[in-house]
Amino acid sequence: MSVFTTVTPEQARAWLRNYSIGSLVELKGILSGIENTNYFLTTAHGRYVLTLFEKLTPNELPFYLNLMAHLSNHGVPSPKPIANLQNEFLGELNGKPAAIVTCLPGQPVMDPGPDHCALVGEQLADMHLSGQSFKQHLDNLRCANWWTRVAPEIYPFLSQDDAQLLQSEIEFQAAVSREGLPRGPVHADLFRDNVLFDGDVVGGFIDFYFACVDSLIYDVAITVNDWCANPDATLDAERCEAMLGAYATVRSFTDQERALWPAMLRAGALRFWVSRLYDFHLPRPGELTHAHDPEPFRRLLQSHRNGGADASFLPG
Repeated sequence: MSVFTTVTPEQARAWLRNYSIGSLVELKGILSGIENTNYFLTTAHGRYVLTLFEKLTPNELPFYLNLMAHLSNHGVPSPKPIANLQNEFLGELNGKPAAIVTCLPGQPVMDPGPDHCALVGEQLADMHLSGQSFKQHLDNLRCANWWTRVAPEIYPFLSQDDAQLLQSEIEFQAAVSREGLPRGPVHADLFRDNVLFDGDVVGGFIDFYFACVDSLIYDVAITVNDWCANPDATLDAERCEAMLGAYATVRSFTDQERALWPAMLRAGALRFWVSRLYDFHLPRPGELTHAHDPEPFRRLLQSHRNGGADASFLPG
């Protein structure tokens, strides 16, 4: 569990007076997340999610909140921010920017099959298309500039082989041009625990706080890297074909996207290897924190570099 900033029931009750969603019934920390403080917030009117933002600034947050509202308005199942009495999505609680969003139905599926992957692929394509009319812009805060900047802080903790792998991949990605790739708002963190299934339908995409404007195919690669990875760091062909095939029924892949698919899979693995290395070796103090194991993404990156990133998975 990650609770960097404690909120007491009394503090929550006082804060809720600025909303029209009823009085507090229960406040419970959420067992996930490493970036923000999250609570399930149950009121007399229903169940919500309260988030206190530990790193993101008030200048950055309107992008995420407005994007969720935009997608929700277009039928994409995503948390809908709740406006306060001043008609603002963003407030401040215990010195941190804070927001309340709707709590979506369903539970994550941690052992997905091809049918789950197909549903996620189709919904991700719908999200990408719906996002094209969203006018706000935010650069990817975890892009090449970021991993290049933080790598020197990580190198001292790595073996010589791992340090060489990290440096080599950063140099490779610096030479990859994404110019001309279709772009738009992307989730950028659509792991299994960020998708809720309500029976046999997608109940919602959650945790949009790494969202940004980037290459759509990069978002697809990040999603495939989690949903379709086997324990041996290979990609499962059946799940990949189900996810990518369902995506392509909604939005076709371009020739350039197919050409850069292996590089995008490597970029997705690099991004999460670096972030997990950083959180593991340089953790922030928190009341209850959980850092994910970096090793699966090191192994996945190595597998992709050894030829496991197969461009044939993308439909023509």
